[in-house]
Amino acid sequence: MQTIDMAILEWIQANVVCGWLTPFFKVCTYFAELGIGWIALAVVLLLFKRTRRMGLIMGIALLLGVLLGEYGIKLLFQRPRPFVTAPEVALLISPPHGFSFPSGHTTASFAAACSMFFIDKKWGSLALVLAVLIGFSRMYFFVHYLTDVLAGVVLGILCALAAHWIMKMIEKRWHIQWNTD
Repeated sequence: MQTIDMAILEWIQANVVCGWLTPFFKVCTYFAELGIGWIALAVVLLLFKRTRRMGLIMGIALLLGVLLGEYGIKLLFQRPRPFVTAPEVALLISPPHGFSFPSGHTTASFAAACSMFFIDKKWGSLALVLAVLIGFSRMYFFVHYLTDVLAGVVLGILCALAAHWIMKMIEKRWHIQWNTD
C-alpha cells in the first residue's frame, strides 16, 4: 500500500502542483489548521437559536475527531509523513508535526461538514465540497498519503454520526426540544 500511496503523491506533484493552485490550496488547508475554521463556524452557529443544535453537534463531532484521531489512532499507528519518507520533495508549506495516519485536517473537515449535511443539505453540501478540497490539499502539499485522507474521511463521518446519536440521547434524556424560530 505504501508504494501505491507514494505513487499517487508523486503523480500529484508532477501533474497537479502549479503556481496558481498553490495559494488556493493554502487557503483550504489553513482553514482546517487545528480545526480552527470549523471550530469558529461551530461557535458562530451556536450564537443563533436556529442553528444552535447544528453548532453543538459539530462541536461534539470535532471533539470526537480529535480524541479518536489525534490521541488514539495516530499514536497507535505512528505513521511517518510523506515528506519524512521522501525528504527530497520540497514542501510548499511549513512541515506539520506529528504523525500522518489519519489526516486530522480531513477528519475535522468531514466531522464538521457531515454534521452540517445531516441537518441542512444545502449548507452541508457546500461544506462537503470544502472538506474534499481540504483533504486533497493535504496530498497536494505532500503532508499526507491518500490512505491518511481516506481514513480521515471515514473517521470524520463516523464522528458526525456518533455526535448526532449523542445529541439524540441527550435530547431524549433531558426532554429537550429545539425552537428553531
